[in-house]
Amino acid sequence: MNGLIRLELARALRNRKFLFFSVAYPAILFLLIAGSADSTTKVDGTGLTLPTYMMVSMASFGALTAVLMGNSERIAKEREGGWVRQLRLTALPGRGYVLAKTASAAVVSLPSIVVVFLVAAVVKDVRLDAWQWLALTGAIWAGSLVFASLGVAIGYLASGDAVRPITMIIYFGLSIMGGLWMPTTSFPGWLQDIAKWVPTHAYAALGQAIEQSRAPHAKDLVVLVVSFALFTGGAAWLYRKDTLKA
Repeated sequence: MNGLIRLELARALRNRKFLFFSVAYPAILFLLIAGSADSTTKVDGTGLTLPTYMMVSMASFGALTAVLMGNSERIAKEREGGWVRQLRLTALPGRGYVLAKTASAAVVSLPSIVVVFLVAAVVKDVRLDAWQWLALTGAIWAGSLVFASLGVAIGYLASGDAVRPITMIIYFGLSIMGGLWMPTTSFPGWLQDIAKWVPTHAYAALGQAIEQSRAPHAKDLVVLVVSFALFTGGAAWLYRKDTLKA
């Protein structure tokens, strides 16, 4: 399985378009949204300045891009191209393929998180304690596994032609409803109530809790754990279903 992880990493790092959208694009969006914001105005209901708030949002968005967009399209194309069928003839167990995809996507997501943090610190003078930087990196990186498993599930759910529009709808829906592009406090009240149960909202809330030097809400942790269980279970079921068809 280690060999497959190394192969997946090498393929991802050679894809310049993928690297741009997963690493550079979130940092550029951060500058567009928070570039002209001052360091005193607070986002309603958070106690955080807009640059500090959007730093976590864009780091989460970058990790989401890396693990969701990368996994789903690549898996669907590999299924159609026969690569997955070839792997089934080797000693690699089915769970090894799924774990390799998830692990390699999580590794690629780390640079997108770090780049956003660096831009926020250098350009917008965001300052946190050392433990907060480390905790933020760990929480956002670990949380990306939730969406990596979703990417695997989508890759087995859709064909090569259909996977991109399906992924894009889910990707933009999760980004907007989770408050990664704009604070959910700007939403109507009824939409805020819905957004609180979206996994990307809980994902960003972990980082915001660290910035506020407090423990995360139990509800956010539950949403992420349940989402991970559902996405992983769905990916495993779809993989077995695909195996039986083959």
